[in-house]
Amino acid sequence: MVQEQSGMENGGSAVDDQTDWEDFPRRIKGEVFERLSKVIDPELGRSITDLGMITDIVVVPRRDNADADYDVTVRVELTIKGCPLSQTITNQINGAVSSYPRARLSSHIDVSSMSEEKLNNLVADLKAARRSNPFNRPGVKTRIFAIASGKGGVGKSSVTVNLAATLAALGYDTAVIDADIYGFSLPGLFGVDTQPTNLNGMLMPVTSWGVKLISIGMFAGADRAILWRGPRLQRSLEQFLADVWWGDPDVLLLDLAPGTGDMALSVAQALPNSELVVVTTPQPSASDVAVRSGLVALQIPTRVRGVVENMSWYEHKGERLHIFGEGGGQRVSDQLTEALGYQVPLLEQLPLQPEVRTVGESGRPVVLKEDGSLDGSDLSRRFVNLARSLMGGGV
Repeated sequence: MVQEQSGMENGGSAVDDQTDWEDFPRRIKGEVFERLSKVIDPELGRSITDLGMITDIVVVPRRDNADADYDVTVRVELTIKGCPLSQTITNQINGAVSSYPRARLSSHIDVSSMSEEKLNNLVADLKAARRSNPFNRPGVKTRIFAIASGKGGVGKSSVTVNLAATLAALGYDTAVIDADIYGFSLPGLFGVDTQPTNLNGMLMPVTSWGVKLISIGMFAGADRAILWRGPRLQRSLEQFLADVWWGDPDVLLLDLAPGTGDMALSVAQALPNSELVVVTTPQPSASDVAVRSGLVALQIPTRVRGVVENMSWYEHKGERLHIFGEGGGQRVSDQLTEALGYQVPLLEQLPLQPEVRTVGESGRPVVLKEDGSLDGSDLSRRFVNLARSLMGGGV
């Protein structure tokens, strides 16, 4: 596959008279390679030059033009044949070459795929650098929040999706693990219907709305029941952590299954630096159960970061209707603060809005416009406040 593009930044100019014309192609090659070192593979998060994807750069003067014009052929080896982001990479390469300021370059991108041996060596190097679970390394800066609830139906997954989309829109490198093995719903809410790319046993998370996502639903299909228990369930989390190339995200969210079962314990064991965010609705039947999901922190090495009250009210003709009662979020906050011996704040109250369902089921987080930017609604502002509270400030 060959792609071509030409141009010169700001109109450009020919090489100055003092330039050694015979030496200039070699200088162009070196400077183009340096420019390509700024092109980042969108899946691996590393420079394409560091990954060995640029195998050669050939610079040839164009004899049919007296000006400083050159044909530049960049030979690229992608990690796998049919890489889903090959067009993104080639577009970035074209941009790096055609915007070269010292001469007018016509870029030609010659695309192939790595040999099996080279790919195996690359994957081995990446895995060695990562050392299995990447989030337990000393000095890791990723903030990890496990989104929990005592019972189903309180909107925990929609909170996770919109919080993740908000964090990404604010500029945080955001990753999400759908850890609700039995009732996975995040692929649908993110509009994802593809499987992760398998890079010789290392999976690339699917990116949607700026968020890196992995879910068992990408493999099993939403119409199949998952009947996992105990060790096999724990192994699924270990694989999501160790066998997926996450890069170095600023924040990782985990959408837990409702209750205090095996997955919550697995998260605490695999990610001792994680923090719980408890989601509840206002009525006592939900808030009383939500307290139990927070009290799991008494048994495992994790901290409860705070409480989110969802479906707090419904706005109707300027009046707030408290359909599910009032005070549940504050009750959970107060009880967990007393039981755990440290402050567990009520981080945010979120209104009940039909758009959360209708827009969410279309595959777009409700806090985002169609172009992926935050929509400026009251709900969006509340998620921004929640995101900044969790991260301790802005980007």
